Amino acid sequence: MMMNEFYMTKEKIQEDFDVLEQEVNQHEIILFNDDVNTFDFVIDSLISVCEHTLEQAEQCTYLVHYKGKCAVKTGEYDELKSKCTQLLNRGLSAEIV
Repeated sequence: MMMNEFYMTKEKIQEDFDVLEQEVNQHEIILFNDDVNTFDFVIDSLISVCEHTLEQAEQCTYLVHYKGKCAVKTGEYDELKSKCTQLLNRGLSAEIV
């Protein structure tokens, strides 16, 4: 193995490790269905809190309604914590996983 190949391989391994480390640090806000909040309220909440487009918010709302839950936001825990709290403060049922 030539020295140049060694460094390229070492760099590739580091890149792969960095990607895996980023993926491990990713969490999701899971929104759960309830019998209290209206579709419009949930859609508006996802747009304002999670910065969804109207289409994203509608799709997530339908998934929550028909499947019982949906991942509505992915990111690092610290970023998601305040968003999840905002959803909870609006009376929605959500958790970070």
